[in-house]
Amino acid sequence: MPNQPASPSSRRNRPAKPALTREGIVSTAVEILRSEGLQKLTMRRLALELDTGPASLYVYVQNTAELHAAVLDELLGVVDLAENSSGTWQARLERVLTSYTAILFDHPGLAQSALVSRPSGAHYVRLLERLLALLDEGEVPSGQAAWGVDLLLQYATSTAAEHSAPNNSADSDAQWSALSDAIQNADPHKHPLVAGHATALLAGEPTARLSWGFRTLITGIENTPLTS
Repeated sequence: MPNQPASPSSRRNRPAKPALTREGIVSTAVEILRSEGLQKLTMRRLALELDTGPASLYVYVQNTAELHAAVLDELLGVVDLAENSSGTWQARLERVLTSYTAILFDHPGLAQSALVSRPSGAHYVRLLERLLALLDEGEVPSGQAAWGVDLLLQYATSTAAEHSAPNNSADSDAQWSALSDAIQNADPHKHPLVAGHATALLAGEPTARLSWGFRTLITGIENTPLTS
């Protein structure tokens, strides 16, 4: 007998898809980020992974910017808050900020997104609480501490955005080479200070510059009263 065509399976016999939740969407988005990078993390790609339509996701996440902010907040759960560390409050504060920056370094592209879409979830609030607690330990006035936290996170985020590996490393190398050439070959008659500071302008490892920047900002926050 000829083979009979297989009967189409009834929808009732198929396993039910897990119900969509914001937590599940964000968790899947983090997996895509880690395996494929931020550029691939689109609402369409996420919907495909979750076996649903993009329109279904907008019930839980308004747009891609909000999705990126939620993903960043999820990643902030592993920031080292230096709660069991020794050292001065300034050193522990720098350690927390360095850990935050390292997360952005590990996920190129996310730092650029973080500049315009700041997270607002539980992990971000936890980070803010820890930063404020360390400034409070140093008896930094509350107003200076509140504004200072914003300044410190902006500096960390922008630094990571600047140094995160771009998609085209050849372009990045070319840009750095062009900048180096412009500084090193600056006309000492037209730009005497640039020419005189050429070596220092280009010197220093990113980690050393980051640490110096944090220490400079912390000192300024501690000693600069708010203006009315």
